[in-house]
Amino acid sequence: MIIEHPLLGPRDSREFVYLGDATLLERPDGMAATAEEDFHAYVHLRKNPAGLHRELWFHEQGDRSWLVVTRDTVTHEIVKVELARDAARALGRGR
Repeated sequence: MIIEHPLLGPRDSREFVYLGDATLLERPDGMAATAEEDFHAYVHLRKNPAGLHRELWFHEQGDRSWLVVTRDTVTHEIVKVELARDAARALGRGR
C-alpha cells in the first residue's frame, strides 16, 4: 500500500507504523463535569468500522512525522492523508 505523504510524496506503507484510531487527537477536557466518563470512552472504546476510517500512522523509517490517513478499511483505498499537526489544529488542539 502506498501512502501519499504530504511533504515527501508517495511512500511504501512499510515505512510507517499504524497506531490506531485518529480520534486520539480529540482528547477530552479533563476539567469537564463529565471528564471521568469522557476519558473512559477516550481510552477504552474504539470504533472498528467497515468503510472510511481516520487512522494515525507514524513515519518511523522516514521523517518521523505523524499522519492522519483516511482509509477505506474494506478496499484499503486511501482517500486523504494529512499531517497530524494540521488535523489537530483544525480541531483547535494544536498550537
